[in-house]
Amino acid sequence: MPVSGLPPYDPSNVFARILRGEIPCRKVAENDHALAFHDIAPQAPVHVLVIPKGAYVSLSDFAANATEAEIAGFWRLVGQVAKELGLEAGGYRVLSNMGVHGHQEVPHFHVHLFGGRPLGRMLPREGL
Repeated sequence: MPVSGLPPYDPSNVFARILRGEIPCRKVAENDHALAFHDIAPQAPVHVLVIPKGAYVSLSDFAANATEAEIAGFWRLVGQVAKELGLEAGGYRVLSNMGVHGHQEVPHFHVHLFGGRPLGRMLPREGL
């Protein structure tokens, strides 16, 4: 069931197509509930996307409608990937964009893992 105010899930989005095997990806890791793969336009030396295998539009949709197993499996894969890629030593960023103001490009809940160099401030201080 969609969360109020969000568009319905679009099964033709690029991540849904990756999950169905219609579009290839450079897989990093996978479990029963999530898939991690390299971003095709990396913004840091390490830039990996982690997506749940279920049809969720946003974090609020995922939190409200995913099973406990899906939620645990997703976040465990995020942590596993960060550890396996050696990101914990120098630090890393986990980011998720939601909706128009958050510049979400694919309407399938996902997180970005960035690392491999100093990442700077998360947001500029101007415009508060």
